[in-house]
Amino acid sequence: MPLVALAPATRSSRLSSAAARWDAMRAGQPELLPAVALQTELIGLVVDLAETVERDRLPRLSLPPKYLAAKLERGVPVLAGEPIPLPTAILKPTLLKLCKALSAGGAGEAADHIYVLIAEGQVEAGSLFAASFARDQHSIRTGATHRGVAPDLLWLVAELAVSPYIHLLQRSLFGSNDATLAAALAAWDHGYCPACGSWPALAEVVNGHRVLRCSFCAAAWEMNRYACVYCGEHGEKFVTATPNDEHDDRRLELCHGCGGYLKTVDVPELSPFPLLAIADMETMELDMAAMERGFGRPPLKDFKKKSS
Repeated sequence: MPLVALAPATRSSRLSSAAARWDAMRAGQPELLPAVALQTELIGLVVDLAETVERDRLPRLSLPPKYLAAKLERGVPVLAGEPIPLPTAILKPTLLKLCKALSAGGAGEAADHIYVLIAEGQVEAGSLFAASFARDQHSIRTGATHRGVAPDLLWLVAELAVSPYIHLLQRSLFGSNDATLAAALAAWDHGYCPACGSWPALAEVVNGHRVLRCSFCAAAWEMNRYACVYCGEHGEKFVTATPNDEHDDRRLELCHGCGGYLKTVDVPELSPFPLLAIADMETMELDMAAMERGFGRPPLKDFKKKSS
């Protein structure tokens, strides 16, 4: 079955696992000390928000399993185009805390500017969350440019703040025992997330299973074939490389068809939400190796027409 269920994780288990991985990075990659310090702060805020969100009651969603299955069969993620209310009042305080943490961690005035605009209502938090939920990079980039703020930083704080709620929605919708939905998920053979449509941050390989991990909602799924997650290429143009022979557990999938790359890493178990960001940082040397070879990551897919 392509969709892979994640084991439940508590706040303490998440933070304990994160602490061990950060300690390993501090010891083995001292050049990442400032980045680890910032990530420690950011993930702590997201974990605390996840606990708050999970205690809150999800809205009653009119999304029958057969309707979701039909979307998946058309190649459309289940959350794409859905007018789902977001708990702005719960998420906004953490959004502001994230801005402060980023400011102290090196983003400085750029993060302070975003904080002021959100606090004063010049950037409306609800609209920002809605754009992030819809994976609307164009809207956020346009708004950021219009207000003179860093688009990538605005995208980051919005994504971090709304991700615990999207993760909870994904778990709730995919936790159904409906046979029709289960069959549609089993047939899913796309490289983008069946829940929100994001590309995977990387693939975690557990016991030989290549599990794609969503960069946003942390969904875990397998493709039915070994191919490029972006374009489906599975011939000679799609290769796997090990940039560092001393770390053969970390590899790059390189597609000479579309120019995309994906990191893969062997792990004993899948990373719980939101610790995928740690796995991404642990493997930064793979990003550098891919980009030095001219490979990149494509923009997010647009499902507006398909989802209507």
